[in-house]
Amino acid sequence: MSGGYIVVATGNAGKVKEFAHAFAGLGLEVRSLKDYPELPEPVEDGDTFAANARIKAGTIGRLLGAPVLADDSGLCVDALGGAPGVYSARYSGPGATDALNNAKLLRELDAAGADASGRAAAPPDGGRLLSAGRFVCALALYVPEQDSFIESEGTMEGFVLDGPRGSGGFGYDPLLWLPELGRSAAELSIEEKQRVSHRGEALRRLLAELASSGQRF
Repeated sequence: MSGGYIVVATGNAGKVKEFAHAFAGLGLEVRSLKDYPELPEPVEDGDTFAANARIKAGTIGRLLGAPVLADDSGLCVDALGGAPGVYSARYSGPGATDALNNAKLLRELDAAGADASGRAAAPPDGGRLLSAGRFVCALALYVPEQDSFIESEGTMEGFVLDGPRGSGGFGYDPLLWLPELGRSAAELSIEEKQRVSHRGEALRRLLAELASSGQRF
């Protein structure tokens, strides 16, 4: 794969940083949608993470005639019946931001009377566990030569906290507590996150599939 490039179908700087870190050893240049401001925004109307990833990768890949990697990821919370799910990025409505999404999630859990106390070790210096939940990441890599996709998926299990912890990461990272590590997802280094996160797991599976297929870019 050395010498080629891959387009990551996102303008999210946090995601681009994670993908660039993952592909650094493959000799691939990583570009993002910020390099192609003229492209239209794909309509993500799928009802699963995998469907939305295919929509994004296929739409951008066919327009560029280039290999495009897209992910759709989000937080699925048990106490909310799996919400926000595929609506994670726009959970708080038009103009949604990470802060607004996190605030709405905590309001919804409070309204639901969610309480997961005792199900796992909470932060030793305070903080309450509200519900089990998990990050889910679906990846779709569009291969222009075959007009086809290579796909993978990963998850990261944890518990939603009653308030944010940590300043790293993005999205709902400050609210997902990882009892095995004793930290929130926002308190992990990028290397640690690659090892344990939903996106890291999905990337490892995707890279393994690429290696076995012999696909070149």
